[in-house]
Amino acid sequence: MKFVDEASITVQAGNGGNGALSFRREKFVPRGGPDGGDGGRGGDVLLKATTGLNTLADFRYTRKFKAKTGQAGAGRNCTGASGDDCMVRVPVGTLVYSEETEELLVDLREHDQIFKIAAGGRGGVGNARFKSSVNQTPRRTIPGGEGDQRLIRLELQVLADVGLLGLPNAGKSTLLAQISAATPKIADYPFTTLHPQLGVVDIAPGASFVVADIPGLIEGAAKGAGLGFQFLRHLQRTHLLLHLVDISDMAGDPPLKAIETVMTELEAFDSALATRTRWLVFNKADTLDKASATQICRSVCDELNWTGPWHLVSGVSGQGCAELCKSVWQALALDDD
Repeated sequence: MKFVDEASITVQAGNGGNGALSFRREKFVPRGGPDGGDGGRGGDVLLKATTGLNTLADFRYTRKFKAKTGQAGAGRNCTGASGDDCMVRVPVGTLVYSEETEELLVDLREHDQIFKIAAGGRGGVGNARFKSSVNQTPRRTIPGGEGDQRLIRLELQVLADVGLLGLPNAGKSTLLAQISAATPKIADYPFTTLHPQLGVVDIAPGASFVVADIPGLIEGAAKGAGLGFQFLRHLQRTHLLLHLVDISDMAGDPPLKAIETVMTELEAFDSALATRTRWLVFNKADTLDKASATQICRSVCDELNWTGPWHLVSGVSGQGCAELCKSVWQALALDDD
């Protein structure tokens, strides 16, 4: 199965209701005149950004969204009811493109932001509107207008302050669950994270930041291997990258090799992303004694000539997590200044 973070959908606004052709017919009123009412306006299709969603996967199953048609006008100058709007909820951070022109139509960056993607057709005109001194019995009406129909592409780039990246099973989901209230799926096999997970880290009242966990990267990800390549774009809006490294797997993916693999894929995907501020976070410290874990971290940093910050943590026990979060908050606060 292919897990995507973009989707093409069709949106169809409602047509306007037709204007009515009607004449007043009552006892003792032989020439009551025209009384055909106007048609109702067609419903719009609206896109609404919401923080309650973090994937476009649902759009793989529902690809067409249609608003209601306006009702036709009626006699006695009754105007038809307007059609109901169609509200399509998408994750915050969704980019909306026209499939025909590739034009970026809107960037839905804020919670509850609403954008009218397709306008409903205007209501038709009833014959009562055409009565004049020279035409007492008009039979002219105007039908309702057609609603807009568009083929659009939704592309998700989650909005987060911090992005987690690393190989599968580096412990990103475990760390996210440890430092935030997020409840991602956690298991001891690769690719348990199938779409981006967001968590809010609270440092103190009024002090918090958002962390995004994306599926793990593997060698060849930038060419389409694995799942991580499809979600690397989510890291493009982050201010800081936390590169998680498993120090417990010295045989399969030793720390130095794991770091180089991820950096190779970042550079192949986006050279600008590869130069984003990045910290090394050595995870699973609980599997080794403190002296051995610290020695591994320092050895790796020396081999890489690493001059940036690094932290030793355990997503399971919480060791070093508080210090990491405090440092991240301070760095983000300095960036804002």
